[in-house]
Amino acid sequence: MSENLRSRNSVSRDQAAVMNVDLQCVKNNTEHHTNEISEERLIIRRGQAFSLILRAELLDHNDIQITVETGPGACEQKGTLSSCSTSSQCCSSISKRWSVEVLISSPSAVTLSVLCPSDACIGQYSLSVRSGPCVSVSALTVLFNPWSKDDWVFLPSEAERQEYVMNEQGIVYKGVDDYITSISWDFGQFEEDILDICLKLLDVNPKCLKDAPEDYSARCNPIYVGRVVSAMINSDDDKGMLMGRWDGMFIGGVLPSNWSSSVDILRQWIKYDCHPVKFGQCWVFAAVMCTVLRCLGIPSRVITNYESAHDTDHNLVVDEHFSDYGVRPKPDKDSIWNYHVWVEGWMKRPDLSQDSFYDGWQVLDPTPQERSTGTYCCGPAPVKAIREGHTDIKYDVPFVFGEVNADKIAWLVMANGSKKKILSDTKTVGQNISTKAVGSNSRQDITDQYKHPEGSEKERAAYGDAVKRVPGVKESQPSRPNVHMKLSLDGAPLNGSDFRLDLLLKSESSKAQDLTLKMSAQVMRYTGTPVASIWSHTTDLQLQPNTEQTLPFTLPFTAYGPKLLDNNCIKVSVIGMDKSDPKQVYLAEKDVVPHSPTLSVAVSGTPLQDSEMTAEVIFLNPLLTPLKNCSITLTGSGLLKQTEQSNTVELGPGKRITLRVTFKPYKIGPKKLVANFDSCTFRDIKASVDINVRPSLKGFLSFSR
Repeated sequence: MSENLRSRNSVSRDQAAVMNVDLQCVKNNTEHHTNEISEERLIIRRGQAFSLILRAELLDHNDIQITVETGPGACEQKGTLSSCSTSSQCCSSISKRWSVEVLISSPSAVTLSVLCPSDACIGQYSLSVRSGPCVSVSALTVLFNPWSKDDWVFLPSEAERQEYVMNEQGIVYKGVDDYITSISWDFGQFEEDILDICLKLLDVNPKCLKDAPEDYSARCNPIYVGRVVSAMINSDDDKGMLMGRWDGMFIGGVLPSNWSSSVDILRQWIKYDCHPVKFGQCWVFAAVMCTVLRCLGIPSRVITNYESAHDTDHNLVVDEHFSDYGVRPKPDKDSIWNYHVWVEGWMKRPDLSQDSFYDGWQVLDPTPQERSTGTYCCGPAPVKAIREGHTDIKYDVPFVFGEVNADKIAWLVMANGSKKKILSDTKTVGQNISTKAVGSNSRQDITDQYKHPEGSEKERAAYGDAVKRVPGVKESQPSRPNVHMKLSLDGAPLNGSDFRLDLLLKSESSKAQDLTLKMSAQVMRYTGTPVASIWSHTTDLQLQPNTEQTLPFTLPFTAYGPKLLDNNCIKVSVIGMDKSDPKQVYLAEKDVVPHSPTLSVAVSGTPLQDSEMTAEVIFLNPLLTPLKNCSITLTGSGLLKQTEQSNTVELGPGKRITLRVTFKPYKIGPKKLVANFDSCTFRDIKASVDINVRPSLKGFLSFSR
């Protein structure tokens, strides 16, 4: 709080006997859907009226003046200062104008209705109420309003507002496209200190530090705020919140996979004077950004794109290179991630068109991949523009289009350094684009919102249109090999066990072909970066004309176990070479994510507010060898005031570790406990349980009265 506001509050206390202002926090915050944040401070949403009650002797009902201001150098021209009065002659005449009217009056009290305009700047305000010589100064906070039709973030569906603004728990999807895994995430946007932390995030952004009056003025625009938040979640070029790391070296910080709550990250950032929290990866960046946007009132959801392209040179093509023995010789500049996670925010885009075509969901990606106008941020990019290939639309549409619909070209790098194109694939990139469904814990596939059906005329037309709108880019042509190879798993791959794969070969040739198959496996990070080669095998095979043939093989645990690191998968590759025609080279790839053992979590007790409950988390070691550095953590907004953690132990074969926690839910409504098991071998196995907390009998009786 500024010194100016402190001094004004001091005036308010000195004159309390003269005029008292009742902010009606409980009533107003409930009507504005902010009572989950607090009922002790005034938090309103723009475009909606709130009420005040003034009590004093001899109030002049015809001359009560309201003044609001936010930020340094507040002024009417920038929309950061506004005055209004029960006398219409004293009101501001510019946009972002506040208004006030008398609802009920008596000689010693008056009830006012104050309307905050739908284009007001969000943030912390000073609220001054003057009647004659009496002045009272208070603080209020203004947020975006998805319930107001005049607000750019208006979301018509109440069910979607409950999911994308009010829900403090969510699901983040990971894994690979044919084995999608999920983790529960505690967004916690209504925990008591989170709003102030989110506003602090805006205050330390470089644009505010450079020109605070201009930055505060721009906070009326969700497009601007979304772009600022996207930049501030990562720490690459500012005092951002999270430091990213993908090299496997996490000394001095927390493994990204260990996080399960945005609240812990936000609180750690503010506790240590806005120094970046270590460490995050894409799903952590996205989940924290979702918390901030929901807290500020912008509807948002977390999105996972499988087989997600990272097109560094922006030519809408991803180039991958293989050596002649089937492995990646070195990390490519371009890459295809097993999955990538970003955020969508809901808002209008009148800056792009007057017909509302680009309104709706916008991609906002806080993971620091590529710079956008000099800053590590991405978006807001309209999902509709991505679907139609409108790559000349701001912000960052070409990059996001490439993530979901780039073509892939595979090259074989020869020993002499020359390379040969072995595959041109138009269908692999952008699979199973997923988000949590509204009102349930099921997965919703929204791939059709990002692109037309893969391989359809509309999809190819959109790709062609995208290429035409990006200067210097040419459309690639798919290759048509006469041998097709495909890898598949024979059963679920269990971590700790050998697993079998099948190589299916299909010939479209009229003659038999003698092939040399060079098979390999590499441990990969989910970003498509190779970590270590773990297995290779070469065999010859004669493929008969116009037939299918299956070749089974086994990848042993002894090969992959010691190398399988956090967030890594195994990429199995097969290079097939025709002995009689060296120009004929074929490729098959398969990403394998071994399944982890299960973690169980159960609760007992009646789910009532302030009523005692017990949670028990159990993990059993399924291996024949000990597990080192085993621990369990438990989090849950509205349930636990802080993260609970077990002691770190070594767990023998067949032994179990248990964490038992007694707690009292302190907020009503649907809540979620999230448990995490971690060890040197099995990293961050998560489980959760839903708890619907009801009001206590005591609280219910108090509310009824």
